[in-house]
Amino acid sequence: MPNQPSLKLLVIIFLAIVSISSCEKDTLLTDPNAKLNFSEDTILFDTVFTSIGSVTKNFRVYNPYDKVLKISSIRLAGGSSSLFRVNVNGLPGTSFSDIEIRSGDSIWVFVEVTVNPNNQNLPFVVQDSLVFETNGNKQDIDLVAWGQNAHFFVAKKQSENLPPYVVIDTNLNSSTIWDQSLPYIIYGGFAVVDSSTTLTITEGTQIHFSNSGGLWVYKGGTLKVQGTKDNPVVFQGLRKEQSLQEEPGQWDRIWVNDGGSNEIDYAIIKNGFIGLQMETLFDPTMPVSMKLTNTHIRNMSGLGMLARNFKVEGWNNVVSNCGLYNAAFTIGGDYEFTHCTFGNFWRYGQRSTPVMYLNNYAVNQSGQDVPVDMVKAEFKNCIIYGNNDNELELDFKSGALNNHNFRNCIIKADQTTATSDPTHFDIIYRNNNPQFKDSYDNDLSLDTLAFAREKGNLLYINGAATPPMNIDIKGVTRPMGGTEPDLGAFERD
Repeated sequence: MPNQPSLKLLVIIFLAIVSISSCEKDTLLTDPNAKLNFSEDTILFDTVFTSIGSVTKNFRVYNPYDKVLKISSIRLAGGSSSLFRVNVNGLPGTSFSDIEIRSGDSIWVFVEVTVNPNNQNLPFVVQDSLVFETNGNKQDIDLVAWGQNAHFFVAKKQSENLPPYVVIDTNLNSSTIWDQSLPYIIYGGFAVVDSSTTLTITEGTQIHFSNSGGLWVYKGGTLKVQGTKDNPVVFQGLRKEQSLQEEPGQWDRIWVNDGGSNEIDYAIIKNGFIGLQMETLFDPTMPVSMKLTNTHIRNMSGLGMLARNFKVEGWNNVVSNCGLYNAAFTIGGDYEFTHCTFGNFWRYGQRSTPVMYLNNYAVNQSGQDVPVDMVKAEFKNCIIYGNNDNELELDFKSGALNNHNFRNCIIKADQTTATSDPTHFDIIYRNNNPQFKDSYDNDLSLDTLAFAREKGNLLYINGAATPPMNIDIKGVTRPMGGTEPDLGAFERD
């Protein structure tokens, strides 16, 4: 039998092979034609507000060769004066040298930008580039940001048990107008409409809130939102990236207290925690009112509307896609909604709460239920629908009024909701799918042959109202004779 190599010799041979292989892999590639591969060729920041930093974007730099590739330098072309900030593999700076990438490996590069303000009203472009030099061969990644000037309200005041805030106007009996010339940025807390002051927001105005931001209409203050069909007022989060345009939970809420005669017409309130919170906090004898018309509240991680012992009158409104309730009318109050669509097809997790909740009591400090009159809760020609089995919860206690009425409505309800009680429910289409165009994508207008077509009642349309009820949220005229109107905020033309 021929002599076999010993185990020790085999180990030595194996280690030698590995060592040779490792040496070959660790050999630097010096070819001047060698080029890096990049996961992106341009890093684009879409509309960054001046003085506020952007999100962090990233890309990868690859070595596609079987030898080590050394990047002799990585640098911002604008150097230390660049508005962009770079981090290469965990190290911040404006220039880097002798970065090695092993065969088939890669490194991460992170980029941010802060845009300086100027005197322009329109968006402007800020540019730079990140230059890579390898074996004398230069490559670059373009860095581009759209900058936008804005009016800034930074919440710096602190009071016990209150969020940070900034008062919009501290003069008594003053009136402030926000228009569409520049966006408004509320940063770090709440912008406050103080007592005896009025904030009027005209058509096309864009209001952006940071993640803890909101608008607070304090006791005796008044809010007037005057959007139009083609140019609504928009309340939204701070970020302008396309991926965040319909992302819930980016800011806090619009908070309205007692004492003012508030109006919101043609607004989009989106991507917050609570769209509208309206409540009596200070003096129950003060007037409490909100007229809400032609408004879309959507993508709220909490509630679309939360009302506590308030008076709300609304028509042609759409409240959709909320993590909890679309609308909660609580601690009594006076509510009347006509031709409104409350639809919830929440797709960001399990939703255990219904579209709509009503109660007529408060819980005192001892944990006891204290009945409070529900003067009126009336819903006419409305749609209350979603993907849960029951989308209406009535939670009433004896000892106070619970004057609720639903007339000519589609209601998604299980057997526990007494929608057959003629005292409170008149012509109810229980569990009939209204047939929206695209409920998943928040389009709650009606399909061509939708069940909700012509199920409304002409008697509930007041053409003399301001704005008129016989015009839907899209500007389509509802029939005033002959056929009946469609249910909800949208009329099929």
